[in-house]
Amino acid sequence: MTSDKFGNVLYDSTDIVNMLYKGDGEHLSKVLCENSIDLSKLAEIANIQLNHVDPTLYDIDVETFDSICQNDWMMPEEYKTFDIAKWVLDKCENQDQLQRVGAELLEFQRRNMLPLLQWLKYFVDYCRTNNIVWGVGRGSSVSSYVLFLIGVHKIDSMKYNLDWQDFLR
Repeated sequence: MTSDKFGNVLYDSTDIVNMLYKGDGEHLSKVLCENSIDLSKLAEIANIQLNHVDPTLYDIDVETFDSICQNDWMMPEEYKTFDIAKWVLDKCENQDQLQRVGAELLEFQRRNMLPLLQWLKYFVDYCRTNNIVWGVGRGSSVSSYVLFLIGVHKIDSMKYNLDWQDFLR
């Protein structure tokens, strides 16, 4: 595997065949492949419908590309429409937590990062369901109480009086 200027992984033919063998063929419509790969033939063999985009068609700047990708998170539809703000607010047990979460959520919303929180909820749920271990937390992300409530990390930033603004600088 290699990556393009946008940081997208470009899959080679071996990667694609491995995806097919593992039964992950439905994801082929969302992956970028090296130009030498004819995905239509692989899709025909695997009986998969593709809406593939050739990576050479990305004649845009990185910021525009990032904006497009933020609207197409690879997660189930139920998480894309999930009201993450309400869910996190419902996890609060007292007024201090509500105020903290409210302030953080406003900043996430101002930065158009609520879809990221939805994806993180999906990621944590997926890891829990499949018994996948992830880190306890490190860096400035542990200052976010919202991320703690979602389960991204296990550091209670309110207990340790961490400033959440350190995370979203």
